[in-house]
Amino acid sequence: MIKTNIYVLIILFFSSFFYGNIYFWIDENGTKHYTNTTPPLNGTVEELEESNKVFQKITSKKNQKQPFKVLKVFDGDTIQVKGIDLVFKIRLVGIDSPEIGYKGQKSQPFSQKARQYLKGLVDDKKVTLKSYGTGGYNRQLAEVFVGNKNINLEMIKSGLAEVYKGKLSKKLAAQIYFQEELKAKHAGLGMWIQEKSYKSPKQWRKEHPRN
Repeated sequence: MIKTNIYVLIILFFSSFFYGNIYFWIDENGTKHYTNTTPPLNGTVEELEESNKVFQKITSKKNQKQPFKVLKVFDGDTIQVKGIDLVFKIRLVGIDSPEIGYKGQKSQPFSQKARQYLKGLVDDKKVTLKSYGTGGYNRQLAEVFVGNKNINLEMIKSGLAEVYKGKLSKKLAAQIYFQEELKAKHAGLGMWIQEKSYKSPKQWRKEHPRN
């Protein structure tokens, strides 16, 4: 029986890792639990719809005050959060910050400053999220808020992120992002002090592909 439970857990774990599934169960006290990491070994666990739909539901306008705790800041535009027994990696939608070197590769100028600035804004804090679906690497795209402060915009205002050069969601109020980027650029804030030597994160990734 123990061996069977171990096999089930392994299957559930890898299923969650690759497909982003969510698992639901009710404990002996009647408390509802959701998780996309490790479901319990004992008891009845129900597999729900893909994590993207669950995430959009719990961050919908109706539930937009649902708090998440920031667990980790990876770089200037990616964080990890936890809430309702769920752990998600969040890509801050609409922005792109300088690239931190991957596995010993060279880091882009201002990448560490961007990470530290974002960390100062959100680290170990409660945030609320507005979902924009799923992006690359199975990351949730979202606007992040501390109170009424839009953290995505704060990164643009600081000159430590630019407006994302790929396709932007039609639901995103992109005009204010471009306006704040222009202000930061004209003021020479953050990475914009580099002027002609500046390279966008998109160009940097092209010139420094991950091995």
